[in-house]
Amino acid sequence: MSGNYSGPLERVDAVRWRIPKSYRDGMRVDGLIYADDVLIEAIKNDQAPEQVANVACLPGIVKYSLAMPDIHWGYGFCIGGVAATDPEEGGVISPGGVGYDINCGVRLLRSNLTQQEVQPRLESLVNKLFATVPCGVGKGGVVKFRKPELLKLMEMGSRYVVERDFGWASDIEATEANGCIENARADYVSDTAIERGSDQCGTLGSGNHFLEVQVVDQIDHPAAAKAMGLELGQVTIMIHSGSRGLGYQVCDDALRQLRDTPKKYGIDLPDRQLVCAPVHSHEGQRYLGAMRAAANFAWSNRQIMTQLTRQAFADVFGQPAERLGMHLIYDVAHNIAKMESYEVEGRQKMLCVHRKGATRAYPAGHPELPDRYKNIGQPVLVPGDMGRFSYVLVGQPDAMVHTFGSCCHGAGRRMSRSAAIRAARGRSIHRELLDRGVYARARGRQGLDEEQPDAYKNVIEVVNVLHQAGISQRVARLRPIGVIKG
Repeated sequence: MSGNYSGPLERVDAVRWRIPKSYRDGMRVDGLIYADDVLIEAIKNDQAPEQVANVACLPGIVKYSLAMPDIHWGYGFCIGGVAATDPEEGGVISPGGVGYDINCGVRLLRSNLTQQEVQPRLESLVNKLFATVPCGVGKGGVVKFRKPELLKLMEMGSRYVVERDFGWASDIEATEANGCIENARADYVSDTAIERGSDQCGTLGSGNHFLEVQVVDQIDHPAAAKAMGLELGQVTIMIHSGSRGLGYQVCDDALRQLRDTPKKYGIDLPDRQLVCAPVHSHEGQRYLGAMRAAANFAWSNRQIMTQLTRQAFADVFGQPAERLGMHLIYDVAHNIAKMESYEVEGRQKMLCVHRKGATRAYPAGHPELPDRYKNIGQPVLVPGDMGRFSYVLVGQPDAMVHTFGSCCHGAGRRMSRSAAIRAARGRSIHRELLDRGVYARARGRQGLDEEQPDAYKNVIEVVNVLHQAGISQRVARLRPIGVIKG
């Protein structure tokens, strides 16, 4: 949404800015935005801070309405928004705090290959990936599921497809929540959503979704990098996608079903896009059940693409993926709501944590982490743009205190898609990427134009804010050399 934010922003420290709850009637908590001096000026250029204030009005919200440094305008919640509500205090669940692309997320694979080994075959590799991993608007995949299979998949998550040879057993423990949220209710997912998802599990989609071949070009935390199997010059693969048309439909259905729910429960909202229901209500539980089913679909989607990626590498390099060392480092969701335990005013409470364009960032020792990451913390994956870098970080203890175990999810847009397309007129983004050493394939020119590097904030600045805040710690920087997009 256009228009500058003109409300209050009180400086808390070098990387935090407060919107006091006195700003507007109805705010139950302060808003808190993570940004440095440069980023906060960009953040003021749209109405995303206003959305932070709006979210602070939700019933049962705890501590703060938070925004990560990649904040920009979204539906209901800003993208980069985090909010936790207490179900025992009337806390609500809001589809706008999850987003349309439920469990859009990122996973990172390592390999034994070096850039020196991959570079001579890079064009062939990207073309093979483009041919193997379906991408583009509405694009269906090679794997199709009948309705009974989809219902099982949405309740079992990625384990369902791994058991059908789309992956390795080790992939499951390297996935947030082991690739499955409990209490998913596939029977709450509409037939329309199921039909839309029947041939889209194992497909990349369009928009900002991508598959990248990357090179580790900087190590900041050697011990954590070693635990993840990362080293300088090594080739990695990052996959960014979500729940495709199925998740979109689940969100669309919920927004329609919940239209009159706030009035029923006497909830006054500053923005109808924040439509919500008490977590413990029938309506709230129905949305949560369907949302969890869509999240499990998304993990299955990325899991199938993982195996397709392994096949493409094996074909190009003439060796099985096992010998190429193509192990999953981690998979994190960044559009989701989950029940998680946090300390609130000296008591452990189970909260409903909304992450809308934000990533979980648990610290070392957290019981949900796999054994190999217990000593370093959860890997946090932060993609940048096609022409610069992505980052691997690890969660830090302060995340549990200040951000409900959350971190940023990317660089964050600074240009709308239409503005990016206008800015690309008369230019060849494909050629500009080649000049940066990146070979890219997309279904159409528009896919590259709207996702050009200039459309995004500098991920280095975004990551540095949360590193400085003690929310996450930099581990490694990844530079793209090959990209496929829808």
